[in-house]
Amino acid sequence: MESIDIVTLQEIPEEKKFDFTPKSFEEYLGQKELKTKLKIYAKAAKMRNEPLDHMLLFGPPGLGKTTLSQIMANHMDVGIKICSGPMMERTGDLVAILSGLEPKDILFIDEIHRMPTNVEEVLYSAMEHFRVDMIIGQGAGAKSINLPINPFTIIGATTKSGMISAPLRSRFGIVERLEFYEYEELQKIILQSAKFLKIKISTESAIQIAKCSRGTPRIAKKLLRRVRDFAQVKNTHLSDSEFVKKSLSFLGIDANGLCKVDNLILQKIVENFNGGPVGLETLASLIGEDKETIETVYEPFLLRKGYLEKTARGRRIPAKKLLDLKKRLLGQKSTFL
Repeated sequence: MESIDIVTLQEIPEEKKFDFTPKSFEEYLGQKELKTKLKIYAKAAKMRNEPLDHMLLFGPPGLGKTTLSQIMANHMDVGIKICSGPMMERTGDLVAILSGLEPKDILFIDEIHRMPTNVEEVLYSAMEHFRVDMIIGQGAGAKSINLPINPFTIIGATTKSGMISAPLRSRFGIVERLEFYEYEELQKIILQSAKFLKIKISTESAIQIAKCSRGTPRIAKKLLRRVRDFAQVKNTHLSDSEFVKKSLSFLGIDANGLCKVDNLILQKIVENFNGGPVGLETLASLIGEDKETIETVYEPFLLRKGYLEKTARGRRIPAKKLLDLKKRLLGQKSTFL
């Protein structure tokens, strides 16, 4: 089996950074309350000359959990190693990583809820006592040894905090959630990223892209790069808000920030069930998507914006939105195509 690829900050060449990555809390925009807490935690740990307490960051993908971990390492002037939970298939993989950490280093584990159970159990003594309990050999000749490791910090990131086992969750001294971003925060992120990419963009165009970004910086940056592609081919610039609107429409995103699949979900509920309720499996069959994709990718945004609600009988469109959607469906059929 191939060895696990561990990435440190120093191993990322500058020429391969095609997008702006904040390196300090000042450059990291949004999550104001969380940043204030993290600064206090980091400062207190430095004053005590101790490693930061183990931390669990959870929330939807694309909100900056990895970036925040890298900023924490920079802020505390320690090293950081980044790996993914599913990649650590054997206990020896984790032991090799832990034994290579310097004092106070940070080990960032993405998708920590997908870590195999046998590997997860190795973490328990490592997190609490900074040692690894291992069994060498088999049968009657097997021996249990304790391998001491340097004091370190684990920062776990997950999009599904409910799937983390209780024993692992209880070992995190800091548990924080990242929230979706407001339009104004995303606008600032887009302007910041545009400056890094040397793109001329107006504040009006930036807010247009922000409204279509589903509250997520990763999506905002992706849309900025795609609109830049259109501007480059059409030999125009992003200060033209009408051009940005047309580019977003070409990408399948309407004025309300809904993508084609969002509109297709709403269309099927309106046309086939008069607004619902409808079961998730039935809805998945109608639009040709699996139910997990609908539940994790599309539903959160529709629920947040009030286009959809969950009931005991299934999904339905609230009455205050249903009339408007019927008008749109009758008057502008292309919205749903």
